[in-house]
Amino acid sequence: MQSFTPRQLPTYEHLLAALEQECQAFRESLDTRRVSNSASSLQPRELTEQPGGFEVFRQVFSTEIAPQLSASNGGRYWGFVTGGANPVATYADWLVTLYNQNVSKGGDSVASQVERQAIKWITELFELPAVFDGVMTTGATAANVLGAMTARQEIGRKQGIDVAKVGCKELEYTVFAATPHASMVKALGLAGLGQESWVQVACEPNIEAMDTTDLARKLADCRGTGKIVIASAATVTGTDYDDLVRVAQLCRQHQAWLHVDGAFGIFERLLAGPQGKTQGIELADSITLDCHKWLNVPYDCGVFLTRHPHTLFATCNVDAPYLANTEEAFPFMSLGIENSRRFRALPVWATLLAYGKQGIKAQIQRNVAQAATLANWIDASPAYELVKACELNVVVFSASAANAHDTEALLAQLNESGQVFMTPGRWQGSPVIRCAFSNWRTEQRDVELAISELFRLAN
Repeated sequence: MQSFTPRQLPTYEHLLAALEQECQAFRESLDTRRVSNSASSLQPRELTEQPGGFEVFRQVFSTEIAPQLSASNGGRYWGFVTGGANPVATYADWLVTLYNQNVSKGGDSVASQVERQAIKWITELFELPAVFDGVMTTGATAANVLGAMTARQEIGRKQGIDVAKVGCKELEYTVFAATPHASMVKALGLAGLGQESWVQVACEPNIEAMDTTDLARKLADCRGTGKIVIASAATVTGTDYDDLVRVAQLCRQHQAWLHVDGAFGIFERLLAGPQGKTQGIELADSITLDCHKWLNVPYDCGVFLTRHPHTLFATCNVDAPYLANTEEAFPFMSLGIENSRRFRALPVWATLLAYGKQGIKAQIQRNVAQAATLANWIDASPAYELVKACELNVVVFSASAANAHDTEALLAQLNESGQVFMTPGRWQGSPVIRCAFSNWRTEQRDVELAISELFRLAN
């Protein structure tokens, strides 16, 4: 019977040599491999009784799994809002795994200090007031969950209820939103506020932005004491921004908590500054953003920011003798969902240090220009209809009346070609194709290839 002890497993030298070969092979395949693989399948296997060893895993991965993985790290994966892992962040992420720090509380390493500095740099990147503090999360969904739970805790405090301790049974609350992201609706359910409990605020004509006149009316009509408003800094399909200045004014007038989902839309602030479309986000009580989108760090990494860190602490902290902490700062395990936390701040810290504000801004400008190139071609093509003007990085279009394909069939054929990947959406009740540019690898030639594919399918 063969067995392995830890000392008999592959050496780091062996692992690094294998990793170098895998990295080289993957990098060289990005221009030729299918961008997506809808027909993937995994061979059924029984769990082995005897150890197979590293080489067995390496062989199976390289022959059966790697060829079927998507090229989401490449320049032509335009579904959702998916950033690639930039080289510096990739290296930093390797270090995260190598050093394997648990950033739950400080006192045993510098990891918590790195995360605090990364969060401070993020607030400086987006020119947010220094009062904002927060925590790195697994993504925007977890950040939105923290937004819902922290808002719930604060409105409970105003009603004399410690929700984290006694629950929501006596809590009085009303949630208002116009076009919340699906992750925000999910967060409301996870926070116990209910996926279907929010009050629909009307949108401005022909866009997804909130009608603030309707919000003012609904807030005034609400007789409850606990009010939460969910606003958007770039909606998922139309890339529309709520009037955050006016929304914040109304929230203060009616003592409502304002949470802004700015997962990728907050990056517009690097282009237009604090007076652009995100003006007013600095007035929010809490903000969600994603680093694995336009900051181009590896999955998974989101950020939750709030101007009420004491309320966040009251929401998440649980005392136990073995969790004692000697730091003066709040431990991160008391600011988020997980107790055990990966050192996901390091790729963010490394990216901000290596590229700086101007380097990140330049990448965003390239993606915006690439989106505009595709949008302009679609707008001029008789085979397609640009259903909404492209104002940032998302191109929303459909097959025109002159095109023999319907839009959903067209998208299926486009993705089946394996040259590019886009995702579906709906605009004013009709199916559309949604193409989002957020990858540092995307080049002009990638846009030209997509145009060639669209031209071929139209003919």
